[in-house]
Amino acid sequence: MSFVIMTDTSSNIPSSKAKQLDIKIIPFYYYIDGKEYTSDGKKFDADEYYKKLGDGMDVKTSQITPQRFESAFEEILKDGSDIIFISMSSGISSSCGSAKIAAKKLTEKYPERRIKVIDSLGASFGEGILAMEAARMKAEGMNFDEVCDELLDMRSRLYQVFTVDDLMFLKRGGRLSSIAAGIGTILNIKPILKGNRDGKIVAFSKARGRKRSIEALAEKYSELVEKQSAQTIYIAHCGCKQDAHFLAKLINKIKPPKKIAVADYEPVTGSYVGPGALALFFLSHYGACNE
Repeated sequence: MSFVIMTDTSSNIPSSKAKQLDIKIIPFYYYIDGKEYTSDGKKFDADEYYKKLGDGMDVKTSQITPQRFESAFEEILKDGSDIIFISMSSGISSSCGSAKIAAKKLTEKYPERRIKVIDSLGASFGEGILAMEAARMKAEGMNFDEVCDELLDMRSRLYQVFTVDDLMFLKRGGRLSSIAAGIGTILNIKPILKGNRDGKIVAFSKARGRKRSIEALAEKYSELVEKQSAQTIYIAHCGCKQDAHFLAKLINKIKPPKKIAVADYEPVTGSYVGPGALALFFLSHYGACNE
């Protein structure tokens, strides 16, 4: 039985790459001065966007509603295909729950069809890697159940670690208390954060100064990466290309992977982590994500 791989734009997969891999993308939306924009995976002026965000531009975002999911899913079901949808983490977004609401309603309407919503427990490439790997497995001939099982296994090994330049963005997003954010900014303390096994963002370490925080990401990679020579390692950043390339250089020096892909954070997720955010995504050894 045929099936379709779907995800949302938080996955950070460029629209051209999604088309190449036959991945269907459901967009998030964001608003600047009341005007609606689509986070559609197409190239946007990230440098200008993150500069304006740092200068105080107010960006509001909206979740993907059950109705939007229902519309996107039903189009696929009507064509006779099942769906594997890889969602943004339920620990940081209600969109995963919205997808499940739509899936439940539609499987009652189309009992012969299947929709599997897989909570990535991540965002950006923490979600995108799973979607791209699902597309690869499908192309290699794996069936619906096999792909789902492999994704759940891979999810438990997908390590997501990042740092931010301005703690106040995490504070506004409810990630840090006002006191913690203020002290961190004054003392130039940079938190080292990760996605935990519940899909929530947690701070597990800290570094003094920007350079040291980037080195801390590379050290975590060195400690936990598994079979790096067979992996593409992903780096996402919010308007800080030089720092992203510095991190890539450190990684290549420590344990060179098969490839390093560097990309701008898409605008919705980027608005929460803020200008200067720098994230690293790789497959780690078993148990690392539970540390």
